Amino acid sequence: MTRLMQRMDDVCVYVVDDDASVLRSLCALLSSHGYQTVACESADAFLLRYEPDRTAVMLLDVRMPGMSGMDLQAYLKRHNFQIPVIILTGHGDVQIAVRAMKAGAVDFIEKPSAEGRLLEAIRDACRVAKNRGAHTTPADVVAKRVAQLTQREREVLDHLVLGKTNKEIATELGISQRTIEIHRARVREKMKARGISDLIRMMS
Repeated sequence: MTRLMQRMDDVCVYVVDDDASVLRSLCALLSSHGYQTVACESADAFLLRYEPDRTAVMLLDVRMPGMSGMDLQAYLKRHNFQIPVIILTGHGDVQIAVRAMKAGAVDFIEKPSAEGRLLEAIRDACRVAKNRGAHTTPADVVAKRVAQLTQREREVLDHLVLGKTNKEIATELGISQRTIEIHRARVREKMKARGISDLIRMMS
């Protein structure tokens, strides 16, 4: 077991997804990397199994029958549940993920996701669970990074944090998708962001 696992093995990962095969595979993957997992086939199941005294993080699917992932996230916020949430989205749900990030989710993962990306998100969420707010970029630092952007890069950033695709941004700005990709890469570099979730967090 690695040192990282030893530091994080006391963090419980609640996996909330109505797809039984996805639920099993995610729990198996996380267990194989030393995490304690609790499988929840619905939002109601999570609320029954949640133990507030445990340090925990959550992998939450947005599209579920009954109480959706967004509904559950809103419930957690209203009742002050201190659990970092990673949103699981299907293809085409990026705008939903953006809303979830603005509502307080710490990250989002598109399904199916690369194993490394998922584990990285879980590790970051575990650190947040142990020391909430540790990864918040100070507002003055964000402002300095934004000031380095060109006018076009700022336009691209504004569209990105709304969850728009490269194609949608290109159409609205009247430039090619390839040009958008170049601007997007420069925005990430100047903002020191690993991806769209970091950008959303900074600009929220």
